[in-house]
Amino acid sequence: MAPEGSAYGQPWNEKYRPKVITDVSHQDAVVSTLQEAMKTNNVPHLLFYGPPGTGKTTTALAMVQELYGPTLVKSRVMELNASDERGINVVRHKIKQFAATAVGQGAPGYPSPPYKVIILDESDSMTTDAQNALRRTMELYTKVTRFVLICNYVSRIIEPIASRCAKFRFKPLGEESISDRITSICQKEGVVMEEGAMEALGSACGGDMRKAISHLQSAVRLFGAPLLC
Repeated sequence: MAPEGSAYGQPWNEKYRPKVITDVSHQDAVVSTLQEAMKTNNVPHLLFYGPPGTGKTTTALAMVQELYGPTLVKSRVMELNASDERGINVVRHKIKQFAATAVGQGAPGYPSPPYKVIILDESDSMTTDAQNALRRTMELYTKVTRFVLICNYVSRIIEPIASRCAKFRFKPLGEESISDRITSICQKEGVVMEEGAMEALGSACGGDMRKAISHLQSAVRLFGAPLLC
């Protein structure tokens, strides 16, 4: 078994995923707007779109953790990858059944608004029929269920769904944001990078934080730590 914290253990993208939305890098406008919505306990349906690795899923997961806490989130939140479960039957049965379920008691110390949240990652992979069925589910259960749709291409989401959501564009991350997060991970993992390696990593990853962290962990697996890149 790999020792805790080693490059062979938990993926660093998960290990160092921000737990609160204020720790999400380079998306200040998105974060500030969501914080205001969370204060009212009335978060609307949301549509997060933008390139891979820019914090869309991380923001959604951090938001529901802040709303419900680690215990209640298990019963109040459903997370699906729509590229794997993208057909109409998933919407008609799995999603609809969860959306229609009554909301129970809140969790002490957390806002616990009176609705559930369904997070649909890669929702632009859903078929048109599935999206139309999803639109009807959103209309029927909006009082007890809110949806967070996550996609790379907003143009692939049908207009009746897009118009029901507050839309947030996630920007590619700048090299400074990636450098800050990579430096923090290196310090915690005992990784040393030679001069110029950070710039090369940031440039190669094109604003994709997930790719940058994955590349770093892969390099440590190959060469060990401390790592001289």
